[in-house]
Amino acid sequence: MILLVLVLVGIGAAYTFDRFARTPLGFSPTPVRVTVEPGMGLRAISNRLTQQGVIRWPWAFTALARWRGQGAQLKAGVYEISADLSPSALLDRMVAGQVVQVEVRFVEGWGFRQVRAALDAHPDVRHDSVGLDDRQILQRIGAAEASPEGLFFPDTYRFSPGTSDLVLLRAARDRMQTKLDAQWAERAADIAVSTPYEMLILASIIEKETGHPEDRPMIGGVFANRLRIGMRLQSDPTVIYGVGPQFDGNLRRRDLETDTPWNTYTRAGLPPSPIALPGEAALAAAARPAATKALYFVARGDGSSEFSHNLNDHNRAVYRFQIQRR
Repeated sequence: MILLVLVLVGIGAAYTFDRFARTPLGFSPTPVRVTVEPGMGLRAISNRLTQQGVIRWPWAFTALARWRGQGAQLKAGVYEISADLSPSALLDRMVAGQVVQVEVRFVEGWGFRQVRAALDAHPDVRHDSVGLDDRQILQRIGAAEASPEGLFFPDTYRFSPGTSDLVLLRAARDRMQTKLDAQWAERAADIAVSTPYEMLILASIIEKETGHPEDRPMIGGVFANRLRIGMRLQSDPTVIYGVGPQFDGNLRRRDLETDTPWNTYTRAGLPPSPIALPGEAALAAAARPAATKALYFVARGDGSSEFSHNLNDHNRAVYRFQIQRR
C-alpha cells in the first residue's frame, strides 16, 4: 500500500513537473530582457529570473535544468524573454546561447568623430571610451597608429547589449587590418605607395572623391600618376579635412591656400593620415588602380567624373561641367 502511494505521488509530481516545464511563462505581454553574466551559476540565474518576474519559483527552474542535465550549460549574454515561452523552451534558448543581438553601422566616408558619435548615441553600447581622447582610445584597443582616422572598416557590426564601445572599435580595426592586408598582398606591381598605411591613406582620399563607385579605379589611377611624377594631389576633401569642424560647406580660395598637413594643394605627396573610412572598393582602387594616362578629373554633377590627360582638356571640362552649370 505504501509503495502504491509512493508511486502515485511520484506520478503526480512528474506530471506537475512536466506541466511546469511546458506551460508558457505568461508573466506579462511585454518581453523582458535578462542579463546572464559570465560565471553566473544556475541558482543565481534562477534567482535573477525570479527577481525580474519571469518565473515564480527559482527552485523549480533550477530543478528542471538539473533534471535535463543542462545545469552547467547555460550561456552568458542578454536574453529577450517573451511570455509565450515555456521554462523548457527558455532553457533550450539559454543552452544554445540565443542572445539578443543589436547592431551599429559605420558608413564609408565617415570620419572618426562620426564613428564616436554613433557609438555614443547607441543605447545598447557600454560607453567605456567616455572621457578618453583619441590617443588613449588607440592605446586601449592596441593600435600603434598616431591617428584613429581610417582605421575602422565601414560595416554593420552585430553585438550583445552591454558590449563595450572599445570592443566594437577593436573589432572594426581588426577587420580593416584584415581587408588592408588582403589588398596589399594583391597590389599592382607598379603601385605608387610604399606601405599598407600609405595605401590606406590613398584609399581614404579615393573614397571621399568618389560620387560614382565605378569611377574609383580611374580616380586611383589619376592619383597614382600624380604621385609617380611628383605632382600634387590637389584633392579638395583633404583640404576640407584640414580645415576641421569649422568647415561650413563652402570651400573657398583661402582654404586652398592656407597650409595644413592635409592640404594637398600646398604640399606634395600624401597627407600624414587617412581622412575617412575607406570601403573595400576604395582599398581595391588604391591597390590596383586603373591603367590610365589621365592626370585630371572633374565632377560632372551627376556623381560621376570626367577624366582628362592634359590641362587644356581639363580646363574645358571644368568650364563645361562646373562653370556653365552655375
